[in-house]
Amino acid sequence: MTPKQSSRTNKPQAVALFYDGENTPVVTATGKHDIAEQIIAIAREHGVPLYENPELVDVLAQLELGESIPEALYLAIAEIIAFAYYIQGKKPKIR
Repeated sequence: MTPKQSSRTNKPQAVALFYDGENTPVVTATGKHDIAEQIIAIAREHGVPLYENPELVDVLAQLELGESIPEALYLAIAEIIAFAYYIQGKKPKIR
């Protein structure tokens, strides 16, 4: 997932998350300006769904690489993951 466009700067900002279906999503890339554009381009090349939410990207950009998303963001990120699964025709594993 790559939320983009920071509301504070109006310049491209991107955060990529990795979710394996079992563990808490973690930040795998973050960047502004040219780096953000590269993150977005790589996501598009690999068919990774993009989600734009300036407020969320501002919060996620404060996390360190490899850091799990904070519990306060679980619901927001879960909704994004559910939507990404839906548009890709995927279904979560049932345990």
